[in-house]
Amino acid sequence: MLISSKIHDGISGNINIPGDKSISHRSIIISSISNGSCEVSNLLFSEDVIHTLNAFVSMGVKIEQFKDKIIIEGRGLNSLQKPLHNIYLGNSGTSARLLTGLLASQNFNTVLTGDKSLSKRPMKRITDPLKTMGGKFESQNNTLPLKIYGNKLNATEYELPIPSAQVKSGILFAALNTKGKTKILENNISRDHTEIMLKSFGANIECTKINDKSQIIISGESELFPKDISIPSDLSSAAFFIIAALINKNSSIKLENININPTRDGILRSLKLMGASINVYNKRTVNDEVVADLKVQSSKLRGCELDEKMSRLMIDEYPILSIAASFAETPSLFKGLKELKFKESNRLELIRINLDRCGVECSVSEDQLFINPKNRSAVKNNLIQTNFDHRIAMSFAVMGSKLDTNLKITDSDSIKTSFPNFIENYNQVGGNLIE
Repeated sequence: MLISSKIHDGISGNINIPGDKSISHRSIIISSISNGSCEVSNLLFSEDVIHTLNAFVSMGVKIEQFKDKIIIEGRGLNSLQKPLHNIYLGNSGTSARLLTGLLASQNFNTVLTGDKSLSKRPMKRITDPLKTMGGKFESQNNTLPLKIYGNKLNATEYELPIPSAQVKSGILFAALNTKGKTKILENNISRDHTEIMLKSFGANIECTKINDKSQIIISGESELFPKDISIPSDLSSAAFFIIAALINKNSSIKLENININPTRDGILRSLKLMGASINVYNKRTVNDEVVADLKVQSSKLRGCELDEKMSRLMIDEYPILSIAASFAETPSLFKGLKELKFKESNRLELIRINLDRCGVECSVSEDQLFINPKNRSAVKNNLIQTNFDHRIAMSFAVMGSKLDTNLKITDSDSIKTSFPNFIENYNQVGGNLIE
């Protein structure tokens, strides 16, 4: 149980945001199948990422861990060994979907398992495209536990029905060890960290634009060269501090080395529309990812309307954006949020339930969320339901910074899956969280 209390004097200072979670997963996976030694610095040592790391250790990859870096000794595309036991992935959907693709083309069978929450999440969206390549799987309800029958796959052409970096990446990892050219067509934008990193490791991959669509062509059975990786800090994690500073008076914070990749910077674009004082400076490129420093100050926010296109750039940030909208001066309408129903929880429903408990007028209609801060009332129920979702827990920790009633946040241990030092960092800059 985490208790969040009101902040009276704002938050201020320089905040160290941990390494990007998406890039941390991919740095472990790609380094492990490259041909040589890779040093990875600023890795996010969260529960989700540690599950990915442990998966590769169980498959015979030598990984040495130091205080601020790891060294991975890759031995090539076909170097992975059959694990002695099932691979347990906790609550990490990224690990599950990316590893499903990679393991489908190996010469051994594996079983992926997860916790109660992950075992409810759909795996059909990744197994279906892999089956077009000859992938073979066994599962009770298209969820974990999932048995993967390692198999020689065939190159394919696949058009993604929904924007999903996880599905796209799973197909790319399967294609790495598959003879021929695999083509992926995206109708809508999704995170491109996998393509960026594969290209930097020497993969034979080509990314082009055709009208409004993206086409990715990857040629398989080409070994990857080792490369050292410096992981930028995670914008999704930074968002909690950004919005805490915006909605609390007398706040001024600095965030350095933040990943502002244009396929996922929707939170910054949205907050700018709302009138946020966010200065993006010292923009640069690190390992082919766009990185910058941010200065954020207290702001009077106005509501906004966001369409489905924006949701593709920031689907993970809607829980914390809903907190910003709750303290804006005018209503907000967020559209195209269907994917929020298939995250660690049904985030769309949890946002509605918990905003209502906090006295914020809100409603959900199909895949739209409406928030009217003008009719905010007293807290109805100070117990926040998270269903073990880390982003819901952190978002309502920030909500508590503005309320006169302490919020009690259930299952707050979930925060460790993505941001182990969140409570410590938040309190160091003036927050008020008690475990």
